[in-house]
Amino acid sequence: MKYYDKLIFELSESGRCAFSLREAKVEVELPDNLKRQSPLPLPEVSEVDVVRHYTNLSQMNFGVDTGFYPLGSCTMKYNPKIDEEISQLPEFRDAHPLMHSEGLEEIYSQLDKALAAITGMSHFTFQPCAGAHGELTGLMLMRAYHESRGDFGRKRIIVPDSAHGTNPASAAICGLDVVVVKSKENGLVDIESLKPLLGEDLAGIMLTNPNTLGLFEKDIKQIASLVHGCGGLLYYDGANMNPLLGVVRPGDMGFDIMHLNLHKTFSTPHGGGGPGSGPVGVCEKLVPLLGIIRTSAFHGNTGVIIKALAYILSLGKQHIALAGKYASLNANYIKESLRDSYKLPIDSVCKHEFVFDGLLEPNGVSTLDVAKRLLDYGYHAPTIYFPMLFHQSIMIEPTETESKQTLDEFIAVMKKIAQEAVEDPELLHSAPHNTPVGRPDETAAARQPILRWRPE
Repeated sequence: MKYYDKLIFELSESGRCAFSLREAKVEVELPDNLKRQSPLPLPEVSEVDVVRHYTNLSQMNFGVDTGFYPLGSCTMKYNPKIDEEISQLPEFRDAHPLMHSEGLEEIYSQLDKALAAITGMSHFTFQPCAGAHGELTGLMLMRAYHESRGDFGRKRIIVPDSAHGTNPASAAICGLDVVVVKSKENGLVDIESLKPLLGEDLAGIMLTNPNTLGLFEKDIKQIASLVHGCGGLLYYDGANMNPLLGVVRPGDMGFDIMHLNLHKTFSTPHGGGGPGSGPVGVCEKLVPLLGIIRTSAFHGNTGVIIKALAYILSLGKQHIALAGKYASLNANYIKESLRDSYKLPIDSVCKHEFVFDGLLEPNGVSTLDVAKRLLDYGYHAPTIYFPMLFHQSIMIEPTETESKQTLDEFIAVMKKIAQEAVEDPELLHSAPHNTPVGRPDETAAARQPILRWRPE
């Protein structure tokens, strides 16, 4: 019997029990409306059944501790375990969210100074609990700045066609009208397409640099000059900050507001909806507005904040810069090693990530087929079909912590899959073959999810 093949309820056998407790003689009179009309249908299982069932389920999950995750810093990047241990010290773990603590105040103050030095911003607020939450907070600050100057007509926000999907969503929630600026064939913002979008009703522009193609927006100073010239502000989406650590600062590029994903860049596992923190930094002229924007009931996600400070202090200035450089080196190494097997739509030096547009010789094999086949070789699939600038996008982001040996093994598997596509495409069409769950219908799973078990 495979314990992961069945629900815990299906393992139930009448009369089995995983515990033995003394009979408690406690009588509590409950009102009739709170009493069950039928017994609670709990499974009857032994202790060994419970342990084996949940242990097997835990081993079905893919994690960065068990294998290479080729979309690391966006979703699951390896982080030092000592940072986790520090954040779980009882003095931190057991602190009430509303408790005033000089120690925690000092942690927040030190991290504020460290992030300001890394990014070129003046000060940060740690209220936002995720990147998108940080975007909303930053855009609220942008609106507050314009309105504090009596400028209530700035309702438009420019977003590139390569932007993360949260950018236009956050702008819409903030009551701004989204205007899309096109990218050139080289994947960078088209300055000539940007110019007609400027005007006195422009609140600002949201940019990720490097962008979602992993390309550095080399015209960022000109973009900043154009947007500032018509009175707008620049918002920096910090999702792709990893390769810039210790090398380039958003504040020096001309950005006025930014958020950082502490859970991506500064030592918190994020995959599977893990904890997040999206502190927002601002330039000097916006600092007075930090006290008027409230987007969280408490002071932010303290555990993530502690891990971030521990990570920064342990690496120091020199090694923070190495992290960004190694992330870029690893990405370029994979890209160059696979360019003869996969279509490279933009032939340029990338930063921490890059995008292929499917196989060079697809033979009817799609990006989805490639992703499914990767599972058979023990690798989690990268993000696919994003960014939507290309029809068969495969986004690969190795992060700075992976060794050359790991990268070489991944490269060899990717080349083998490309070869399989030519020699036996059906093998990929029906993949994966070695996983507990085969090839599901993703559309049906999304539109008709089965989220709970119901007793017959």
